[in-house]
Amino acid sequence: METLEVTNVTIRPASAADQKLKAFAVIVLNNAFVVRDLKVIEAESGRFVAMPSRRGRDGSFHDVAHPLNQEARSVVEAAVLRAYEDAMKTGGFNGNGNGSTIGH
Repeated sequence: METLEVTNVTIRPASAADQKLKAFAVIVLNNAFVVRDLKVIEAESGRFVAMPSRRGRDGSFHDVAHPLNQEARSVVEAAVLRAYEDAMKTGGFNGNGNGSTIGH
């Protein structure tokens, strides 16, 4: 099996009105599969990446896509948080609503 690699990350800022939700991310895995609507969340315990989810009929949220093991989750989370931090350092958001793309 091929190693999971996040080959591209696009970060765009969330609304300033939401204190915890900092940004949205789109990732490309192995130049072959795209996952949209990941969220960068700032919580009391620290910053983390939430997987894309939908609200079910019962009102609870269910992941639309998610890593199947901790190693894959760590790869995705590290890439998204690194791209978010790079965008913040370089002024990639500039308050203009435009995102920042990191990839190779």
